[in-house]
Amino acid sequence: MSVRPFRNIKRRKTKVVNVGKVKIGGDNPISVQSMTNTLTTDVNATIKQINDIAEEGADIVRVSCPDEGSTLALKEIIKHVSIPVVADIHFHYKRAIEAAENGASCLRINPGNIGDETKIHEVLKAAKNNNCSIRIGVNAGSLEKDILEEFKEPCPEALVKSAKRNIKILEDKDFFNFKISVKSSDVFLSIAAYRQLSRVTDYPLHLGITEAGSFISGSIKSSIGLGSLLMDGIGDTIRISLSDNPTQEVKIGNEILKSLNLRNRGVKIISCPSCARQAFQVIDTVKILEEKLAHIKTPITLSIIGCVVNGPGEAAMTDIGITGGGKGNNMLYLSGVQNEKVLTDDIINKVVSEVEKKASELEN
Repeated sequence: MSVRPFRNIKRRKTKVVNVGKVKIGGDNPISVQSMTNTLTTDVNATIKQINDIAEEGADIVRVSCPDEGSTLALKEIIKHVSIPVVADIHFHYKRAIEAAENGASCLRINPGNIGDETKIHEVLKAAKNNNCSIRIGVNAGSLEKDILEEFKEPCPEALVKSAKRNIKILEDKDFFNFKISVKSSDVFLSIAAYRQLSRVTDYPLHLGITEAGSFISGSIKSSIGLGSLLMDGIGDTIRISLSDNPTQEVKIGNEILKSLNLRNRGVKIISCPSCARQAFQVIDTVKILEEKLAHIKTPITLSIIGCVVNGPGEAAMTDIGITGGGKGNNMLYLSGVQNEKVLTDDIINKVVSEVEKKASELEN
């Protein structure tokens, strides 16, 4: 069942760049990214983590390349993963060249940090020769010294000035296959910087609140910051930065996009917080269903409501719904219509069966 959203977000038009097989910008879907936290030189651990991240629903992954061993490891890693790899480079231009030559689909750099123009030209030449895009990664924690001296502290104007400077460096070298980020750990600073930048450039924007924190606090900060920008139509690819397993970053990123009707992937569960009226244990039921339905990639809406106050109304707007009833008799709804009564002990198995059946129908 498809429910028409109350509001459709009109996305800002941007240029299109390629990160491997993934297109960023234009009318292309907003992509979700994460970053490995393994040592890149530990090839097997990094491959496993990238594949876990991809299975959770990431479109792109970034790996840190602080040394030659890491960039050399990329060649083997990329053979065994299914999503494009972005090499995170900070200062040493040779690492960027090595990463491009070893199969990275994108380089995350600050051109201004690379050094003189000769080194920048070599990096861009390697990127062009290897069909490798670039992300200009401006960060409030690592602004250029002269910009910090001018503005006294990180502020939206400082981040945008750094971004514009780095854009010019690439454009002057006839390189245009890039996207930009202006990240900060401060939500207000990040929102203001991205809004300012979106008014002066049409390159794709990579959104993120950097060093957002632990799972709960970081998810909330990211939801507020990225959600505000996405609702304004700003943003072409996102990364949630959490002090947690990278798969959790992907999960939160996809949930933000699903909540804004910007992306549909997997089962979207609408559930009540539960109260004394509930006819079954809603919270435990939802937790179990989230785990058992994690393998479903087809967009399906599912309502799990503990009583008849809001249950029928929510079920009318979802593909599949369960509403709590008296004496352990709960009502199953399919496509908004009452279908059959389900005993409390049978809810999990029945819902999983119906969701899998619906997914199979939609896929075929």
